Amino acid sequence: MSLMATMQRALPSVERHGNFIRDSWDRLARVPGGKAIFSRLVGVAAPYTGTIGAEVRELRRGFARVELADRRKVRNHLDCVHAVALANLAELTGNVAVAYTLPDDARFIVAGMSIDYLKKARGPIVGHATCPLFETNAKAEHAIEVSLRDRRGEEVAHATLRTLVGPKKA
Repeated sequence: MSLMATMQRALPSVERHGNFIRDSWDRLARVPGGKAIFSRLVGVAAPYTGTIGAEVRELRRGFARVELADRRKVRNHLDCVHAVALANLAELTGNVAVAYTLPDDARFIVAGMSIDYLKKARGPIVGHATCPLFETNAKAEHAIEVSLRDRRGEEVAHATLRTLVGPKKA
């Protein structure tokens, strides 16, 4: 069995009690290489998300910062980062911010996303997301704002995730 298959089988269900994202980040972010390991775990839990190879750099209640390295795998025919890779980065950034911030008895799903591409994305791209400081698992829809910026700090894309939060299944 491959390492990835072993990791996938070891991941807990999102319906279990607790907050796997917060618990994992809090444990791994402090150790050498831990942020890369955490980012791989997220990619295993959400395989399509893992295809861009982005790395979570900072994660706290209400905020996430995720970096996408510029490499051939994520480029388009115009020699810049592909629009779908940017959308994937925006969703990942917003989702880890939400997942980290949720109470232990809550879950979420993205119900929609809008993204504006503002300029060609070249070089490493960094996603910054903010979200509410969720205090309950009450059913609600939230707009999660994500800004994608290049190495000069110029915004290359801006996304809004329409995220539904609610209680975990009993």
